[in-house]
Amino acid sequence: MGTYARVTLVTPDSEATWPSARDAQDELRHVDSLMSNWTATSEVARLNREAWPGPTRVEPEVARVLGRAIEVHHLSDGAQDITVEPLVRLWGFLGGKPHVPAEDDVRAAFQHVGTSKLRFDAAAGTLQFAERGVQIDLGGIAKGYAVDQAAERLIQRGVRDGLVDVSGNMRALGHPPGAEAWRIGIRDPRDRMPYFARLQITQQGVSTSGKYEQFVAADGRTYGHILDPRTGRPAEGLLSVTVVSRDALTSDAWDTGLFVLGLDAARRKALERDDIDVVLVAPGRDGMDTVWVEHSLKDRFTILESARSTFHVEYF
Repeated sequence: MGTYARVTLVTPDSEATWPSARDAQDELRHVDSLMSNWTATSEVARLNREAWPGPTRVEPEVARVLGRAIEVHHLSDGAQDITVEPLVRLWGFLGGKPHVPAEDDVRAAFQHVGTSKLRFDAAAGTLQFAERGVQIDLGGIAKGYAVDQAAERLIQRGVRDGLVDVSGNMRALGHPPGAEAWRIGIRDPRDRMPYFARLQITQQGVSTSGKYEQFVAADGRTYGHILDPRTGRPAEGLLSVTVVSRDALTSDAWDTGLFVLGLDAARRKALERDDIDVVLVAPGRDGMDTVWVEHSLKDRFTILESARSTFHVEYF
């Protein structure tokens, strides 16, 4: 899916554990073959070619992720939307050179964006696009699904302690040697330092979305790759969002939507839901950004000493 993946296993015998790691990697490749937008041979690529004008059969795993994406779209008040694919390609964030497109081109692509343009029949296992030009991109949720599938394969193999990571979408099993939990670094969204804080997690999923992943700078402004499906423009207001949940699919499904919602709405949404806990980074003044940490994470969140002059922490 256009990024890296890593499987880490805790074991006294690397050779004996290698088949488990291989199985996990095979699972990641399998999901990539179904849901990647970086190839013309995936199931998603086929759907984008064939789901208009008539209903098209959807592979069951893709249907599962598609259904979850549509559910989160509604729960996030439309902030998470898998039909932004035409806009992502237009801005060059998917297989192109990032650039600021012409306003007329943005308006034209935006006409094809909206989950309401999908006709998904979960019972029949079919998908139809309401009009020509609609395309889907599962990149904002499929990485989490891939991580969970790899983690479940490890569990079936009897692995108790490990970490599966696809571009910062992670699932933690057990704990590393000499510690009660995995310590996950939260990247500085302005790249002033590698990480500004860490979270302790075990038997959970975690993911982060931020402007640092992809962006384009033009006319003295920085445009991030996370596009607001309600406006067709890059989302503004937050620098990064980290979500902790019971699994990687849930955390991955929510981080983009919360980023799009912005600080106030993201805080309200996080407090409404008992399946996600969040860390939000908002821009501040005079080089001091504000980190908003949900109270449920207070005992597991630690800001690094080197970051205290750059980040101010608030709990909500």
